[in-house]
Amino acid sequence: MTSIPRRGVCLVIAAPSGAGKTAITRALLAQENELMVSVSATTRAPRPGERDGVDYHFRDRAAFDAMAAEGALLEWAEVFSRFYGTPRAPVVDALARGHDMVFDIDWQGFRQLRAALPGDVTGVFILPPSLPALEVRLRARGGDDPAEIARRMAKARDEIGHWAEFDHVVVNDDFEQAVAAVRAVLHAARLATTRQPGLASFVAGLVR
Repeated sequence: MTSIPRRGVCLVIAAPSGAGKTAITRALLAQENELMVSVSATTRAPRPGERDGVDYHFRDRAAFDAMAAEGALLEWAEVFSRFYGTPRAPVVDALARGHDMVFDIDWQGFRQLRAALPGDVTGVFILPPSLPALEVRLRARGGDDPAEIARRMAKARDEIGHWAEFDHVVVNDDFEQAVAAVRAVLHAARLATTRQPGLASFVAGLVR
């Protein structure tokens, strides 16, 4: 198979809580062997079974603030009183080596990441089929407290308001179709002429 050197892609998958972005991200990783996942830094405590450097880079607030101040984070945001951010070095290195990375972050992170890496970021926003369907999904995750559900639904409405900032929008009504749509976006991003610095020499060889 012909191989043309190219620069990697940052694929951001964002959505309101409960819309399915984490499940879609996992399915995409299972189908795309060369796709790497960005491991975020966070100030929240590890959950049972989570490992530092694998699931997250777990840091206390002082260490996280130092990373942000030193420019070691491409983006960061506060989510439900906890801080999350994307370490810069692994992403920059992966892109230069032609490796693609997927990011499960919110619209704030997408906005910051695109500002930090203009031309390298493709964003997909996942929408639920309806707000009642989203509420059902949130309750199915064990969230029965009315105040908590109301808070998450209010946040979801705010997040949905940022859909137009993204390059692509997918409605997660049928999970398999949603995964296929996001996968198609990734494949198209890989083929962009601006991502293939080796294309000019390849074409030159064709027309000699």
